[in-house]
Amino acid sequence: MSAYTVTATPQAEEAGAVALAVASLPATFGPATEDRAADVAVIAGEAGWTTEAARAIDAGPRGILVVDPVPEETTQLADAARAAGAAVVLDLHWASNPALVSGSGDPDARDAVRSAAGTASLLDSIATAAPGTDVQRLLARHLAAVLAVSGQLHGVRVLRSGTTGYTATGLLANGAPFTAQGVLTAARPAGVGIHLYTADGGVDVQVPDPDAAWPAEVRVTGAHGQLLLPTLYESAHRAAWRRLKTHLSAGTLPDDLAGFARLTDLYATLAAT
Repeated sequence: MSAYTVTATPQAEEAGAVALAVASLPATFGPATEDRAADVAVIAGEAGWTTEAARAIDAGPRGILVVDPVPEETTQLADAARAAGAAVVLDLHWASNPALVSGSGDPDARDAVRSAAGTASLLDSIATAAPGTDVQRLLARHLAAVLAVSGQLHGVRVLRSGTTGYTATGLLANGAPFTAQGVLTAARPAGVGIHLYTADGGVDVQVPDPDAAWPAEVRVTGAHGQLLLPTLYESAHRAAWRRLKTHLSAGTLPDDLAGFARLTDLYATLAAT
């Protein structure tokens, strides 16, 4: 019998491949029955998701999982979750991939990028999505992935935005330039690539969409040559569920909402320019 029961909105089920993720952790999660309130509520991260999540918390679940949230102010939701003792985990489109932030102490892209950031000369990043994808949604996913590994971005501004993509620039903590391009095309697989250039090499990160069948790759190049970090065959969706499981089992509260506030603040700055 599963330890925690789950209910999901239709939009969240589709966006987060909820049934597949839950089925991959059968000893922990299972579908809720009609006569029992669910332990975990899953909602889609469309506009207004913070309000919907706060309402879900009022119903008493132990955990909330939000799939692909758009930037929104999270302070009130964080206060409600803390008061209720509810664990709120964000399933971020690319940033939740365990290759970026492993959460287990294993080598990951965040450690590699931040270790080399002091000597960085450029961070270049390209996000690709299918034609028709909302450009602003793509930019939010893109910036969330870059923030996950870089930690800080300064002076970010959008140079161009249209129906085929966008171009944005900014600075890293050491003053090196940062560039981000979004491309809507069917000519290449959807995903995000992040490349940090340093004097003696750099870090190359390739992350597929969470529904892809292949893993992310992180390559570190330096005086030692090139090193491929251990390959993790796990999607961003499943990694988010595993983190939720950890917090539910330990009775702890994640810091997802506090971390997401960095993206919200950055996005608000872009919207004001």
